[in-house]
Amino acid sequence: MSALSLSHNSAAFPDWGLMELVERISQDLTASMKARDADRTSVLRMAKAALKNREIDKGEPLEDAEAVKALQSLVKQREDSAEQYEKAGRPELAGKERAEIAVLKVYLPAEISDEEIAEVVVRAVAETGASSPRDMGKVMKAAMASLAASGQAVDGKRVNAAARKTLGG
Repeated sequence: MSALSLSHNSAAFPDWGLMELVERISQDLTASMKARDADRTSVLRMAKAALKNREIDKGEPLEDAEAVKALQSLVKQREDSAEQYEKAGRPELAGKERAEIAVLKVYLPAEISDEEIAEVVVRAVAETGASSPRDMGKVMKAAMASLAASGQAVDGKRVNAAARKTLGG
């Protein structure tokens, strides 16, 4: 299987700072088609279609935060699929899913570290007055809200693990 290209040269991929995520994906799709990168083109087409479907459902253009959320769900789906393929003894399909994840993650904000998650969970425990694993729901709600407000990309499983560790569950 060919490795999906993640390199971005300045000619094909302009400055992303001011560009909306949906526009950036469209431009990268065009660049990957011109480069005849079939694997990358396939992933970007899928991402663009998912974003377009969300836009149609909403009835207006997506904000970047909504587009990021949609891409995060695509990554999550692929992670679940890769895990299932591994369990079924299909490493080639799991590898394909992981390669798609790598392409999609280029468009997501950097994930928060485990130490930063632990700090947010400790603050959430202090805010909610949680003292036992029974208070997990309150802590998770506060921690996820705090992370979402800061614009950090994070998997709820990681936050849950940190909360369990902190609450002794």
